[in-house]
Amino acid sequence: MEKLDLRKQLSHLYQPSTKQVSLVDVPAMQFIMADGAIEPGQSPGSSPSFQEATQALYSLAYTLKFMVKQRKTEPIDFGVMALEGLWWIESGEFNIRNPGNWLWTLMIMQPDFISEGNFQDALAQIRKKKPQPGLEKLRFGTFHEGLSAQLMHIGPYATEPASVDRLHTFMAENGLRDRIGLGGKHHEIYLGDPRRGDPEKLKTVLRHPVERI
Repeated sequence: MEKLDLRKQLSHLYQPSTKQVSLVDVPAMQFIMADGAIEPGQSPGSSPSFQEATQALYSLAYTLKFMVKQRKTEPIDFGVMALEGLWWIESGEFNIRNPGNWLWTLMIMQPDFISEGNFQDALAQIRKKKPQPGLEKLRFGTFHEGLSAQLMHIGPYATEPASVDRLHTFMAENGLRDRIGLGGKHHEIYLGDPRRGDPEKLKTVLRHPVERI
C-alpha cells in the first residue's frame, strides 16, 4: 500500500521556523471547509458553531482517509492534515488584538486525488452512521493563497499579536505590503490541541498574504 506523508512533503508550509519569518509562495490546494462567525460574547473556545464545525471537519477528514485506505484498487494511506483557520472582518480594520467581530473559515487540506465525489460519498456515510451538527456547513473547494509571510508561533493564542508584529517588521524591511484588509485573510494553522496540551507549548503557524510594493 502506498503511503503519503503530506506534512513532510509540505514541511516548508506547515513547519516554518520559529526564529525567523519566511516568504513562501503557497500554491492552490484543495480543502474541506466550513464558514461561520463567532457568536456575540463568545470566543473560539466557547463558540458552539465553531466547535460543531471543528468536529464535523475532523469526522469528514478521517472518513475520507479510511475510504481511500480501504478501497480495493490503489489504496493509499495518508495522514490527516492540521486544522486551519482563516479570519477576517466584513468592514473596518482587521486588528489581531480585537477578535470580537471576526468571521472564520475552518478547513483541512486534502490530497489531490480526493474529489468532489469522494467528499459527497463521505458525507453520506457520516449522515448514515452518525449524524451530527455542522455537517450541512461543510463544502469542498480550492484555496490559493499565493505569496505570503509566515512563521511558527509558540505559546498561547493570546500572545499571537507579538508574532504578528514580527510579520509586519519583516514586511517593512523587505518591501512588502500586508494584504489583510485588501482581500487577504489572517491565517492560522493549529499544530496543537489547547484542550490537551500546555498552552505555553502550543504551535501555530501564522501566515499573512503579501504583495510587493
